Amino acid sequence: MTWLWLGLGLGVLTLGAELLVRGAVGLASAMRVSPLVIGLTVVAFGTSAPEFVVSGQSALTGQPEIALGNVLGSNIFNILLILGISALIVPLRVDQQLIRLDVPLMIAVSVTVYGMSRDGKLDRLEGALLFTGLISYTVWSIIKSRQESNPEVVAEYSEEFPERPKATWGYILVQAVILIVGLAMLVQGANMFLDGAVKIARAWGFSELVIGLTLVAAGTSLPEVATSVMAALKGERDLAVGNVVGSNLFNLLGVLGFTSLIAPNGIPVSPEAMSQDLPMMLIVAFACLPVFLTGHVIHRWEGAIFLTFHILYTTFLVFTAQQWTAGVNMVTTILWVLVPLTVAAFAISLTREWRSPSGRETSA
Repeated sequence: MTWLWLGLGLGVLTLGAELLVRGAVGLASAMRVSPLVIGLTVVAFGTSAPEFVVSGQSALTGQPEIALGNVLGSNIFNILLILGISALIVPLRVDQQLIRLDVPLMIAVSVTVYGMSRDGKLDRLEGALLFTGLISYTVWSIIKSRQESNPEVVAEYSEEFPERPKATWGYILVQAVILIVGLAMLVQGANMFLDGAVKIARAWGFSELVIGLTLVAAGTSLPEVATSVMAALKGERDLAVGNVVGSNLFNLLGVLGFTSLIAPNGIPVSPEAMSQDLPMMLIVAFACLPVFLTGHVIHRWEGAIFLTFHILYTTFLVFTAQQWTAGVNMVTTILWVLVPLTVAAFAISLTREWRSPSGRETSA
């Protein structure tokens, strides 16, 4: 029955993602809001609703390590696995705004959370500061998109929507209903999947932090997986990438901020999370910048690298939880070989991009 529940949850997620993308794109085209901003705000925040609910419940029920692991694991999962899979399906064009603002902001917020965590806890004041940052970012993004005058951004928008439907109240209402229904199905599907996944993980004897970093993070990130992959298949590349970056910002500012606010004693940060998982989140966030800069496209080979690192990271967590020293050593050895090769590949790609007056093509 548990595995059946997992399968049903995945089916509800897939259908919900289709409806959410359709409604979001319809609203974007009708209201003159760019698809990137819709991905960064409405879709990203909506698909992060499971993280919001699960982390809040974990904090209130005395399981704060699950809440922290959920956010850290989801951010790592979003970039490495979701962007990896989406780029393997179709090379993803990276919007100018992401390079100029949103990715640097994601990196800055990641560094801020790391700095706040160095004393071993995220208290209520720090949570309030993070949540205030979310509100400010959302308002600014919407206002900025309505006043966009950058020729490159305008050109990208015109290419995305060469024919815009008439923005009647009836059309907007229909698209909003489709979006809300899709969002509700996403949340319900994620909860169904999560319920079964946590039961299985606990039966295997994993710690709360590892459960949060792996199964809970994967389960609550399934809406992002379904939405970004569906957007990539439908050609909405801005939505696929913007959803991931926006979700990561929402996880750090909204989920972690709100959870720290409502937790009776804040969110404790264990030495294990401080020495291993927070640095991993930082590395993954910084890794976005060179990838996004190399021709403003995430190519298939870059997506394959992201996906490979996610598999290795998850394997490392499982081997560590099971105290299998040989397995941990094997993964560590692979990383020692793979990381320098990856850095060299990105350096070569960046060098070629800077030397080329026209940049790279937008396909792999």
